[in-house]
Parts: sequence; C-alpha cells; structure tokens
Amino acid sequence: MSNTAQTLAGKRIAALLDENSFVEIGGSITARNTDFNMAKADTPADGVITGYGVIDGSLVYVYSQDASVLGGTIGEMHAKKITGIYDLAMKMGAPVIGLIDCAGLRLQEATDALNAFGAIYEKQALASGVIPQITAVFGTCGGGLAIVPGLTDFTFMEEKNAKLFVNSPNALDGNTKEKCDTASAKFQSEEAGLVDFVGSESDVLAGIRQLVGMLPANNEDDMSYEECADDLNRVCADLANCVGDTSILLGQIADDNVFVETKAAYAKEMVTGFLRLNGQTVGAVANRTEVYDAEGNKTDAFDAVLTKKGAVKAAEFVQFCDAFGIPVLSLTNVKGFKANMHSERGIAKAVAKLTYAFANATVPKVNVVIGAAYGSAYVAMNSKAIGADMTYAWPTAEIGTMDAKLAAKIMYADADAATMNEKAAEYAALQTSAASAAKRGYVDAIIDACDTRKYVIGAFEMLFTKREDRPAKKHGTV
Repeated sequence: MSNTAQTLAGKRIAALLDENSFVEIGGSITARNTDFNMAKADTPADGVITGYGVIDGSLVYVYSQDASVLGGTIGEMHAKKITGIYDLAMKMGAPVIGLIDCAGLRLQEATDALNAFGAIYEKQALASGVIPQITAVFGTCGGGLAIVPGLTDFTFMEEKNAKLFVNSPNALDGNTKEKCDTASAKFQSEEAGLVDFVGSESDVLAGIRQLVGMLPANNEDDMSYEECADDLNRVCADLANCVGDTSILLGQIADDNVFVETKAAYAKEMVTGFLRLNGQTVGAVANRTEVYDAEGNKTDAFDAVLTKKGAVKAAEFVQFCDAFGIPVLSLTNVKGFKANMHSERGIAKAVAKLTYAFANATVPKVNVVIGAAYGSAYVAMNSKAIGADMTYAWPTAEIGTMDAKLAAKIMYADADAATMNEKAAEYAALQTSAASAAKRGYVDAIIDACDTRKYVIGAFEMLFTKREDRPAKKHGTV
C-alpha cells in the first residue's frame, strides 16, 4: 500500500473496510497536464485513492478523494482511475463505494476535465441496476460532481462539514447561506431527498458497512442471505399499536428487530427500507401517519394520503429492489391523495410512477393492509390489481372506494341521521370490510396483526422461485 493510505482519504478507506483488506490500484498515477505550472505540482495518486477490499468478507471496490491534492479536483487521470475501478467492479459483480471530498472540476485541465466528468457519468449509467453504487459525501460535492450521487443508488452525507449542491446557496436568486443553506446535509436529506443517511463520519462509515451487508453484490447474486436465529413464528403482541408509525412496525417483524430505513428524513409519510425475514433481505414500502422518537414521543403526524414526494420516493425504491431481485413487502394504510395546489402540480405523475414501479416489478410482492385502503390510492400501493402476489389484511382493515359514512351521505343525501347511520353500517359491512374484500378474492387471508411476521415469512418462502415475464420491449416510458 502506498503512502497515500496515510492521508485522510486513505484513513477513511481503512475505517470502512475489514482490517488490512484494502489493496490499492494505480497508486503511482499522477496528473500529466502541464498547463498553468501543473508540471511543478505534486499530485500523488492524482488526488484519489482507488482499489478494492472486503466488508464482512464481501468484495467491494472503493475510491476516496484526497482534498489535500489540488482540492481533490477531478481531471483526466483522476477520472481514469475511478472509471477503471468501475470496469473491474462490473467484471466481478461487486459494489462500488465512492467517498467524496472534492472541489469540483480541475480548471487547469479544461476540456480534459469536462470529458473526465462525462466518462464517470457513463460508467455510472452503465452500472446502474447491475451493481450497487453507494456514495458518501464528507467534504465538498458541488457543481457537476453533484450528479455523481444522483446517479448512485444510496447517498450518505456527513452532518457537519459536507456540502452537496449544483449551485451554491449564495448563487441562488434571493438566497444566502445564512438564509437557507441548500448545500447542507439537513436540506439535502429533508427537502431535496437526494441523501439517504446523515450522521457523523464514523456513523456514515458504519452505515455503509451495514447497508452493504443487506444488499446483493450484483443483479444476478442470489446469495444475499444469512442464517436466521430469530423465531420464524414469533408473535408480535403489540403490533396493532404500531399502525401509525410503520417504521417501528417493520422493526418489530424483522429478524432480530433490525430495520434499515432509507431517506428517513424525506417524505416521512412514506417509509422505505430494508429488513431481513428468515435471513432474506426484503425491501419494505409503507404508509405512515405518525412518527415517534426513541423515547416514545410523537414528533410528527400526517394524513393517511399519498403525496407527490412520498410516491416518487417509494417508486424509486421499488425500482431498485426489482433491479436487484429483492422481494418487496408493502404495508397499506391510505385514504386518498394529498389535496392542495402544490400537490396537484405533480401528484398524478408521481402516483403513476409508483403504480408503474409496482406493476412492472417481477420480484415477489406481498401486501398487508393494516388500516384504511380507499380508492385508487390503495390500488397504487401494491394492490392485487396491479400485481401483488399475496395480499393479507388485518381484521380491522377497511378496503373500498371511500369511508362508509361518506358513501352513505352521498347515496342517501336526504335521509335523517338514524337512517344515515344505519346505511353507513350496512355499507361498511358489505363494501369496505376486510371480509368483503376477501370474499371477492382481493385479499388472500385475514390475519391477526400479531401474526404478521410468520405470514409474510411464509409468503416469501412460497414465492422464492417466482418467475414472471413482461412484454418484450426495450424499456417502459413512465
């Protein structure tokens, strides 16, 4: 290993990988541009350390930018090293992890540097859906470099010093960094939705290790399993109380109660993340109406509706799972769509993307209706109508076009209160109960909430060898 390993960039790699597993590639490469006194510049490894190693024994490829060398800027040879790592990763079918700390485009190399950016983008595009790509931002990631995390599958960001932006906060009309720091981890995770995980540098590196352990090595890997010591028939006694905060619910039914939530700070009304069920990695998508902190205090509350941000967040997650053969579990509790002027600008297209993602996915798909399931919002949430392989419902679930009282009010507008209540109860029994949906074949079984874990495990075991074709085409356009 070269002396570049002693830099901060090298230390990050050492902290990320299993001890003494890193093997550097291209450590002797330096910039070859001679313009603007570059010939006199000391550019060890051209500002990026590249190589491979293992995380819990699994092969990964890594590049880590060195901000002490020309600000970690990207030039011709810098990019050549990164694209070389991508070539090896694609051949071997292993994830690529990029540790970003970069001042951006290397101005001394002009068009060579522009071409370098494009070369990286191309490799990322070709690798998308073939190998997992993870980016962690520790320093500056601005301008064209911000596209790099946008092209990867998951992005981590250090909470204090990292900056992620296309245009800096002070370059935005009417804005300053002090007014709204659009480059901060808080903004990028909560408002932009580009960042999945935020934390200290050590938290970020530990989080990457955990995530890599959850994911398959590539789109043909069927070995992303581990031995399950948890009781497959474990009863989750208080699960019905978790209907509001489904991130807690998913943690309850997961092996060893481990649920890794993605984009937790963005569109909190929609939960996405990974858990293991009988040792198998499963992707989860769930509606959420409440958020509780670690002390059990309610910190947020939402209507049971689909939002534009939530639908897009879920759609992108389902597409990732489908690309890598990861089964999908959905928990449905939705009464309709967000209704305001801002939402109306994009809600139809966003829900179309969600509908397409579920309908187009060929991985095993299981849906559990845990609350309300009304109208086309329910249909879009992995209903049997758009391809769910197995659908369960809790006894208290409500499945239909709308709330029974509202339906009765529409159908019997001139009736008195007693008649209205009578008709609402009748409509609830005949049209919106879980039993009525099951009688029509839209629900496969009505299950007690406490037995959810064993039923979904059984469903995914049954669906393990699922094979499903789609019409021959280049790709969809939704």
